[in-house]
Amino acid sequence: MKELELKNPMAVPRLNKIVVNMGVGEATQNAKLIDPAVNELGQITGQKPVVTRAKKSIAAFKVREGMPIEPWSRCAAIACTNFSTVW
Repeated sequence: MKELELKNPMAVPRLNKIVVNMGVGEATQNAKLIDPAVNELGQITGQKPVVTRAKKSIAAFKVREGMPIEPWSRCAAIACTNFSTVW
């Protein structure tokens, strides 16, 4: 508070969540490339990541509906402080 010269303690910025995602562009041709990305992201965050799937087909990117696109993981408030200090 003193560093930012704020009078109201509720005005101090704080971390609520950290979202880590990894776009795997080559996964459009080979879906097996998602597995190493999921393992790597799991080691970084300490949680099992969720694999996002395509909502719509996009012909220009050779993406079809339901194809796995990227893994992501979210760290909640308590885990944020530990994660942000390590990285």
